Amino acid sequence: MFAERTGYIIWVSDVKAARNLEKYGTVHYISKRMQYAVIYVNADRAEDTMKNIRRLPYVRKIERSYRNEIKTEYSKAEDKTNFYG
Repeated sequence: MFAERTGYIIWVSDVKAARNLEKYGTVHYISKRMQYAVIYVNADRAEDTMKNIRRLPYVRKIERSYRNEIKTEYSKAEDKTNFYG
């Protein structure tokens, strides 16, 4: 079905050059103001891909996104919006 994907936040020094990250994975978002890009790559090849991206001259720092590890299913007992509304 779908391959397991891993997200990375890549801080760059040149936003125009960050468009070249398309060849390494799927670029989800590029922030011109804060100069970072959010990219999704296949999880089985993530380490090799990040090793190649680190070598690029415009990459300052790479952080792993923990979005897929955040709990997104909520139960009625934990929902506190009724108390504030």
